[in-house]
Amino acid sequence: MSVEQSPGAGPEAAPALRASDRDRDETLVRLHTAFAEGRLTEAELDERIECALAARTQDDLARVAGDLPSAAPGSAAHATPAPGPVGRLQFAYKSSVRRSGRWRLPERFTSVVYKGGSLLDLRAAELDGPVTTLRVIAYKSTVEVLVPPGVRVESGGMGVSADVQGSPAADAPVVHIQGLAYKGAIEVKDRIRRS
Repeated sequence: MSVEQSPGAGPEAAPALRASDRDRDETLVRLHTAFAEGRLTEAELDERIECALAARTQDDLARVAGDLPSAAPGSAAHATPAPGPVGRLQFAYKSSVRRSGRWRLPERFTSVVYKGGSLLDLRAAELDGPVTTLRVIAYKSTVEVLVPPGVRVESGGMGVSADVQGSPAADAPVVHIQGLAYKGAIEVKDRIRRS
């Protein structure tokens, strides 16, 4: 088994710290934010996403986004994660991903779809708290979010549309969707349309 060393490090140097899926996710969100702010071109974003997905160490990730501003203190990227179930990220790269049936939805969940498609079906999901926040990034993709009846939906961002019927009770659970769609769409609805 070989252990990665930092570039230029001697034999007694500590091995490079391995990157986690969460580290890659935070870098991807940082890249998409920089793209939305006009700091990166589409070609640069594509190239850096591939590098971030292939990154094996923290140093690899630092090289991908080292010239971009860090997230502001207190933002989601720097916040201490709330205790809860594993599985707070759904990612599709030039493919489709689907989450449906009975599953436990944490209070904060992120879905990143790059040139693909996604269905997040919350109708049978067990919500971890009274307010659930979904962060959705759809790059040249369509993300569908199906919510159960009786849930209050609050949505915002760019490229997010909501078609939810009914009037939820004042104490109804809240699903807050923060979205960013570039050449794509994020569709929130409470039923599947039959053609």
